[in-house]
Amino acid sequence: MAEQDANRQIVFLSEGSKRTRGREAQQINILIARAIAEAVKSTLGPKGMDKMIVDDLGDIIISNDGATILDEMSIDHPVGKMLVDVAKTQEAEVGDGTTTAVVLAGGLLEKAEKLLDDEIHPSIIIKGYRHATKKAIEILNKISDSVNVNDKKMLTQIAMTSMTGKSAEAEMKLASMVVDSVLAVMEEDNGRIVIDKDMIKIETKQGASLAKTEMINGIVIDKEVVHSGMPKHVKNAKIALVDAALEIKETETDAEIRISDPEQLQAFLDKEESLLKEMVENVSKSGANVLMCQKGIDDLAQHFLSKNGILAIRRVKKSDMEKIAKATGASIVTRLSDISKTDLGQAKDVSEKKIGDEEMLFIEGCKNPKSVTILVRGGSQHVVEEAERSIDDALGTVSSVLRDKKSVSGGGSTEIELAMQLRKYATSVGGREQLAIEAFAETLEVIPRTLAETAGRNPLDTIVDLKSKHKGEKGKYIGVNVYSGKLEDMKKEHVIEPLSVKTQAITSASEVAEMVLRIDDIIKGTGSKAPPMGPEGMPPGMPPMGM
Repeated sequence: MAEQDANRQIVFLSEGSKRTRGREAQQINILIARAIAEAVKSTLGPKGMDKMIVDDLGDIIISNDGATILDEMSIDHPVGKMLVDVAKTQEAEVGDGTTTAVVLAGGLLEKAEKLLDDEIHPSIIIKGYRHATKKAIEILNKISDSVNVNDKKMLTQIAMTSMTGKSAEAEMKLASMVVDSVLAVMEEDNGRIVIDKDMIKIETKQGASLAKTEMINGIVIDKEVVHSGMPKHVKNAKIALVDAALEIKETETDAEIRISDPEQLQAFLDKEESLLKEMVENVSKSGANVLMCQKGIDDLAQHFLSKNGILAIRRVKKSDMEKIAKATGASIVTRLSDISKTDLGQAKDVSEKKIGDEEMLFIEGCKNPKSVTILVRGGSQHVVEEAERSIDDALGTVSSVLRDKKSVSGGGSTEIELAMQLRKYATSVGGREQLAIEAFAETLEVIPRTLAETAGRNPLDTIVDLKSKHKGEKGKYIGVNVYSGKLEDMKKEHVIEPLSVKTQAITSASEVAEMVLRIDDIIKGTGSKAPPMGPEGMPPGMPPMGM
């Protein structure tokens, strides 16, 4: 009887469901992770290559940013989505190092696959990876250098390191602008540095060159004055922010108005005019000379506003309204009848300026100076968009280094130092976990190896040379200079990164690798939206290995 039960196949899934178990499930998941890591690996470093992503509508994105590439790749596989989340988390937390995080995650799973082939249990690999992650964070804190928040030169070098490899690296001016922007909005709260990145607005406008990018101490809005008769320049501006339409509302229910003679029609039009005039008078009585409206402004209301000498713009984005409110001290009013002098914001200068072929509104000399705008220019839309992404990354890295006040050297120098120290640590742990820690150390070497490849060096010789140079006391700064192709002191070459970029990348990569290694069963139900599996468990459209 017991033998019959053992041989009986129990089916508990609905018809059409698919199930992949054990080693095969692990192989599929690892293969997907490796393919995604391989797809972005070539973008790593200052000489990394760009990717062109074309969507279903034919729109093109050309980028070197790992998070942007993965987000636009339309990855459907669950493990692929996990790696995309790693990149997004890296971007949100520290602003840079997205490619590093994904490449490390793919590398850890690739090494784990070899350990699984040697019949080492996933739980032992996971335990070893956890030991290695904890030790790596400890080593990183020891080898990191303190950063003086008042050292603008050092902060500019950190911003430049983040921007290299993207289209904006040639402009030292941009790195300096990023630092000025972050320092402008930085505040101290009981010795703790607080940076609200929302107070830094990035506005883009195609035309001119990247060198024409500028920082404005205030807010720039991609809108123009609604009426030609309105003033185009207002000094000592008193700004009203209104989240209501200066229009006659339609009734919420279907209604029909029957007019039998011309006098009734005229009375109807006169009433509309008086209502619009009353709205404008409410704005004028408050003392406002600038009106920002989140909704529409009727043509007749525009006429009355121009007669009152009020500069007005309409359909302002909610996010812009909130930024203006913070910068000028204004309150956003939802009922025009309630607007008063206390709701108004203040700015020294509000003016319409022609940028490229279009008009833009500049609000400068705000009540709250901790509000700035970076106006990005560029010869083409693709250049402008990539410059915007690189500036956003640099803002994140400068903000994170100011918060932590710790930095490490780049060029693969930190990764090779970590790998060497982790190998020493592995021998003290012993057991099978030692193999996992050594695999972790070997994975870290993929960063300097990739940088060596892009610099035209032999990767194997580079790793050997780096290890020999790192044996000295000051060897921790020796990395790959991709421009000269030599091994040099990265600190002297001003290749510096925030400590938090490294710690976040290693922690995220390790966590996602551990999560994937725990999976030993993939069940796809008939109602599931999971993608159909192609050959070797790869979803259709997935880039082949070695891309």
